[in-house]
Amino acid sequence: MKVCIIGGGLAGLAAALRLSSWNEVDIYEKKDHLGGCLSSHRVDDYCIEQYYHHCFTQDHHLLALLSELRVADRLEWLSGTTGYYAGGTIYPLNTPAEILRYPLLSLMDKAKLALLTVRSRKMDSKSLDSITAREFVISELGESVYSSFFEPLMRSKFGDLRDQVSAAWLVGRIAIRSNRSLSGERLGYLRGGFQVLVDALSEAAGRECTVRFNDPVTRIAREGRAWRINDRYYDAVVSTVPPQALSHAGGPDLPALPYQGAACLTMGIDEQVTEGIYWLNMKDPAPYGAVITHTNFVPVERYDGHIVYLASYFTGNLPARADTVMRDHFCRTFNVPESSIRWERMAVEPLAGPVFSTGYRDMILAYRAKGFFWAGMFSPSNYPERSMEGSIAAGFAVAEELERTGGET
Repeated sequence: MKVCIIGGGLAGLAAALRLSSWNEVDIYEKKDHLGGCLSSHRVDDYCIEQYYHHCFTQDHHLLALLSELRVADRLEWLSGTTGYYAGGTIYPLNTPAEILRYPLLSLMDKAKLALLTVRSRKMDSKSLDSITAREFVISELGESVYSSFFEPLMRSKFGDLRDQVSAAWLVGRIAIRSNRSLSGERLGYLRGGFQVLVDALSEAAGRECTVRFNDPVTRIAREGRAWRINDRYYDAVVSTVPPQALSHAGGPDLPALPYQGAACLTMGIDEQVTEGIYWLNMKDPAPYGAVITHTNFVPVERYDGHIVYLASYFTGNLPARADTVMRDHFCRTFNVPESSIRWERMAVEPLAGPVFSTGYRDMILAYRAKGFFWAGMFSPSNYPERSMEGSIAAGFAVAEELERTGGET
């Protein structure tokens, strides 16, 4: 069977890995490299992800894939610390003592928050799809807990769309990130960066398939029992891009899923300025939702200086000069002279990921619909929280579905 895969990100490569051994597979990639949102910048003699990444101990598909690709020995488990920037002050929130000292929550608020964290591991997040995270937190914990603790998290992840996000996403996130010790959250990272995974997966999948770089899909047509993609014909098509991204080319008629864009400014700086904290949520107004100091997570000795991400999400068009606005605000806020910025890179993706708004569960796209096969951040395995794990699982699942049906749609 001749199979077309649209998109060379993690889901597309995972699907290609499984399909290429018994099919003729072409991957259409609009850029000049593979990896999608797992792509990396090349800085001097190392790679650093365009968008910050880490993995979790429960990412079973990812961990198994690392072993299959023989790169599991590069995986390290490190401590990821968190904190909040509020009122011009950095508040670390990792140890019990730090949490007790956090002045924006009462002792009762902190007790309720701790109880919710424990309860989240057993809660059925899918039953919370119809109410917003804001409504849920205020109902369970009160207004002050939402405004002082959860609202900065929601803003950093969903920007202006935060009040539309469902409680299902929030509870799922709390549960997956509750694996904490007194030193912080236990997170996984590959020595050499996740470009190691992209390279290994690209090599393994690419042995038996053709990758068409700089070849965006511009024409889709059903001709008899075949699909015409640009000027080539295929028995089956696997799309890993958002359904609305194909509408201009004549793709299947499907409702647009709620998506948002991501803008991530990555900088190399002389000194770390977040007091040893890896993930610092911005409660104070800022043109970015969080400051992620990569080198407070991965040892700084592996890089030429410290590395900081400024993460922002947007809908519609990215504001003009967003990178300059973000950098200038960061320098003012954290007293960083521009002369100490060694390098900077801006990554922008207009359709970076779905927004898990209320009712999203009913919008989840099946692995087979309207003549296409589908796998990506919008797949069932990425609900209620998108991840590398979910995208790999989606790629494997869609390959199984195509094999099971023989490509029949």
